[in-house]
Amino acid sequence: MFDIKLIPEKNIEVVLPLLQELNNKIPLEELKSRLREMISSGYECVGVYDKTLLVGISGMWFLTKYYIGRHVEPDNVYVLPEYQGKGIGKLLMNWIFEYAKSKGCIASELNVYTGNKAGQQFWENLGYERIAFHYQKKL
Repeated sequence: MFDIKLIPEKNIEVVLPLLQELNNKIPLEELKSRLREMISSGYECVGVYDKTLLVGISGMWFLTKYYIGRHVEPDNVYVLPEYQGKGIGKLLMNWIFEYAKSKGCIASELNVYTGNKAGQQFWENLGYERIAFHYQKKL
């Protein structure tokens, strides 16, 4: 059985090893700095535990946009490879949906990399629809 719970701000750095697995191109100190800034901007993080081992994470942004209203944006969703395919992602997302509803959210939206076909299938299996392209430009 897995335990899903919010990660307190004071313990937020426990997510760093999983974030590094998700994207190992960002140096650890930069990840720490970004994470601190994100927390100060309202970012929350939830973890999935197998006993005491953190096996999955998802960040959460709570936003209001005119076209969708108040919603949750799961961000940096990651489950350790040896735990993938065990239904953890679905359990995690259901937890997030219930938590978001308790915070007044009426929807969820997210980004997924174009090359991440397994991720795209995962989100579509959860009922997400592909509605837009996400563009980025470095300044």
